[in-house]
Amino acid sequence: MKIAVVGPIPRDTIITHRDETIYKYGCVSHPTIAVSKLIETQGEVIPVAHVHQSDYDAILEVFAPYSNINTEYISDTYDQGTVVELNFIDQNNRLEKQQSNMHPIEPEDIDSIEADVFVCVPITDYEVPKQTLKAIKAKGSQVIFDAHGPTSYVDDQGNRLRCHWEDMDQWLPYIDVLKMNLEESLYCHFDSSAQIDYDSEDRSHLDDFAKKVLDAGVEYLYVTLDSDGCNLYCKKEDGSIQTTFIPSYEVQDVIDTTGCGDSFAGGLAFGFAATSDAVIAGQYANILGAMRTQGKTFEVFKSKSDTDQMIADYYNN
Repeated sequence: MKIAVVGPIPRDTIITHRDETIYKYGCVSHPTIAVSKLIETQGEVIPVAHVHQSDYDAILEVFAPYSNINTEYISDTYDQGTVVELNFIDQNNRLEKQQSNMHPIEPEDIDSIEADVFVCVPITDYEVPKQTLKAIKAKGSQVIFDAHGPTSYVDDQGNRLRCHWEDMDQWLPYIDVLKMNLEESLYCHFDSSAQIDYDSEDRSHLDDFAKKVLDAGVEYLYVTLDSDGCNLYCKKEDGSIQTTFIPSYEVQDVIDTTGCGDSFAGGLAFGFAATSDAVIAGQYANILGAMRTQGKTFEVFKSKSDTDQMIADYYNN
């Protein structure tokens, strides 16, 4: 089993909702280490990113304890990495500043990689371009894509803001599994002429949106619903849309939510690679997202046996 994780490894400064400050390397790091712990000796995880030369050795040190992580495709050639500051207003909402931009992942960056699944976790609109997805799709690998990237941009002052994914239809033919949160789904479904007023309880657009996405060739759509869980959308044999709600894995104490979406995407990648079952993949995704909230380090992620026991205890009872 080989899983490639594509996107930035930002140098993050995080001010939590508890007013604690955390410094760490984020995004790609979360799913890479989470999946590494699940794969154990049964495969390889391949992070793909461009980083600053000043961060390169420290990033390799983060991955060094995990013998199944192949760091060959982390490059400092362009000396262009991502630097982000996240200031949480509350548990789920934050103000974001981006001080430096990663060189985009281009087709030649992934050309020699052979993997069962490529999971792409861009955090800004330019980082994993459409032509790169097209090149991955041409390999015959499964493509999992996080819409966080194309629904986010950086303004002239470095503020990270929402934007509409205007050309989404041109990307969908190269995506097998599309993942996003509820707010991002609004910026995918409605065009830029629409006034977006986010209401976490309003999910009335999701059925129409899912039909549009699945009709374009995407096999599975996952929309995360804050702390409730996620909706999984796919087509039945007769062409109708099937919706499956996968409840969140409940945790008592939330310490840091940074990287939850990235970890969720990693859970999807492992779940599909290991089982080819979309519901089980969603369960892995929910658990990895929940575990990410439980501490400040990567020690929050568990072994496959422990994670499987969590699935059995929580979802199968």
